Amino acid sequence: MKLVFAGTPAFAAIALRAVVAAGHEVVLVLTQPDRASGRGMAVHASAVKELASAAEIEVFQPPTLKDAAAQDRIRAAGAEVVVVAAYGLILPQPVLDMPRFGCINIHASLLPRWRGAAPVQRAILAGDTETGVCIMQMDAGLDSGPVLLSARQPITMDDTASTLHDRLAEQGARIIVEVLARLPMAACPQAISGISYAAKVSKAEAPLDWRLPAVQLERQVRAFNPYPGATFSLDDNLLKVWRAELVAGSGLPGEILAADQSGLVVACGQGALRLTEIQRAGGKRLSAAQFLFGTQVIEGSHCRLSPS
Repeated sequence: MKLVFAGTPAFAAIALRAVVAAGHEVVLVLTQPDRASGRGMAVHASAVKELASAAEIEVFQPPTLKDAAAQDRIRAAGAEVVVVAAYGLILPQPVLDMPRFGCINIHASLLPRWRGAAPVQRAILAGDTETGVCIMQMDAGLDSGPVLLSARQPITMDDTASTLHDRLAEQGARIIVEVLARLPMAACPQAISGISYAAKVSKAEAPLDWRLPAVQLERQVRAFNPYPGATFSLDDNLLKVWRAELVAGSGLPGEILAADQSGLVVACGQGALRLTEIQRAGGKRLSAAQFLFGTQVIEGSHCRLSPS
């Protein structure tokens, strides 16, 4: 099938690789403009651009698809379908209407649960035990179009946003190839109940509020691994938590109940959390034993209670 592919991060690159491997003719790749990132603020190409360039596929990086020139470029590609995965730009109606089979989106949730930008993180934060991938026929709404095909994926107690993202990316790559092979397909409208929205994750959500239940904070650690990372302050030092586990214990919220090679045990609003992998600002990820080798933590001392 002759298609245009629109995507930006690694999640989308995995799907693009599968589409190319399946023998489809990708005539144009849309991805967001190169952006500065990292400590040195060097300009980096997206994962999709790197893959497309290596495969010698034409890349187009407009800042918006709302202007006529950008739309003319896409129309000239003559695609039968546009495949979208974590692109990051809104597709206006003229673009949605261009291809014979329309525009189809790979979305990492079981719609209508978790429409929006951060379905993987929000599913973990909410304590969902299951998620999945939907291939959706796009319309003008926010992830509101009918579903062509879906696949389920369990969320384990050990899953981080990183591990769950990787499984969903592979699953999405598999089923988008299946959908392309079966077009045209009948689509099933989404349910009108059970709709939830996955707002974009921000750094402002990173701090752990020790007044909350331990179970909620443990989910926060997993949901924000790798970005933006769950953080807390101890002795005026900002620390990032990469791994934590629920343990029995009680005390004043933020109180250090234990500090040994197995981890830092911190009292929460309900229960306690053992922090087993920690990172100092500007440092490396360390096991609890490594962290305590260079940092004295006194039992009975307190972490800062809240983000404020």
